[in-house]
Amino acid sequence: MPYELHYWPTIQGRGEFVRLALEAAGADYVDVARGPASRGQGVAAMMHYLDSPQVVHPPFAPPFLVDGKAVVGQTAAILLYLGPRLGLVAKNELQRLWTHQLQLTIADAVMEAHDTHHPISTGLYYEDQKEEAVRRAKAFREERIPKFFAWFDSVLARNPRGSACLVGARLSYADLSLFQLVAGLLYAFPLATGRALQQAPLVAGLHARVAQHRRVAPYLASERRIPFNEEGIFRRYPELAG
Repeated sequence: MPYELHYWPTIQGRGEFVRLALEAAGADYVDVARGPASRGQGVAAMMHYLDSPQVVHPPFAPPFLVDGKAVVGQTAAILLYLGPRLGLVAKNELQRLWTHQLQLTIADAVMEAHDTHHPISTGLYYEDQKEEAVRRAKAFREERIPKFFAWFDSVLARNPRGSACLVGARLSYADLSLFQLVAGLLYAFPLATGRALQQAPLVAGLHARVAQHRRVAPYLASERRIPFNEEGIFRRYPELAG
């Protein structure tokens, strides 16, 4: 049975971190909401898990993964579940815990990136909070992007197995997620992110290597990879880009 990934069909968003893991591992999966209703897919199929009282453990929001009887929500929890099944995490318990910690830190950065364009409320349009977004984005560009990149660079430098990967000597889901974080920030804040990468060469190198991965590269060039757009987490607004 293929894994069933449930996420909004028109954006990369948080679902893209899961897609990258599935693609890199060559896993059999269905991107349910992007499929036709005639096959029991589409947004309605996704909403069933969110709204139906028959679902005992309903996810709060997409993304979530369905694998048989297992319904797993939250990006970091999905990757924690998939990691050992896809060979994208070490067998050692401490290394698994460290990989999960890295993923949670990436999630923090993703949330801060989102809040640059919605600093007051997700219930308000961007245009209703633009003044506050300009201030928030400036602080994020100048302070937070460099701080996150410097920390991840130090993690790569301290890896006893070499600086090619965050954990051990093999690709993990944390490497894929750091690639996606950098890719999103390059889209939303190209100049500031470029400057930060100059000060974090190991992060820049990891980003380049993942982009060339034998399964990731074809995925990035395919129609399965939804382009960045101004409905997702990473948005390019000229007044915020700096």
